[in-house]
Amino acid sequence: MEARARPPQLILLPVRPAFIVVTLALALALNLLPWSGVWILLKTDFVALAVLYWCVDQPRRVGFFTAWTLGLVMDVANGALFGQHALAYSVLAFAAIVLHRRIQSFPMKHQFWHVLALLLLNQLIVLGLRLANGAQFPGIAYFFPALLGAILWAPLCALMRTPRIPKSDPDQI
Repeated sequence: MEARARPPQLILLPVRPAFIVVTLALALALNLLPWSGVWILLKTDFVALAVLYWCVDQPRRVGFFTAWTLGLVMDVANGALFGQHALAYSVLAFAAIVLHRRIQSFPMKHQFWHVLALLLLNQLIVLGLRLANGAQFPGIAYFFPALLGAILWAPLCALMRTPRIPKSDPDQI
């Protein structure tokens, strides 16, 4: 069997802390939009997706404190049980940090399954806390946003890496 030659990997520029803050703020703003009608099908937990991305890509810069803080903000904004999103995002951040090298080593089509499992774990934690607090089971459609988040993983990665791609040097042409 012939071994396929891997294409050379692009070395990305370092990420600016302001870019991380802006992306997390944008994800928070997307979560707080009033989704209704047919658009409700497109609602995913953008904060969880952004926390997952940054914990996989920059585990030394984004971690538990960021996840916990954003979770508390989401709890206050949703009027939910205080701490449920904070706990779920912290567990998500822990799993992403532990698995970040594994996730990055796979091609994008295999990263989908890791991301789906982590987003489902995030939703299961929130659902478990809600059920323990006396809420009714919302149905299987409750898990569709995790599937949509996993589908959005590849475009999100491409979008987040775009500003970090080095510009071509005209002197080396």
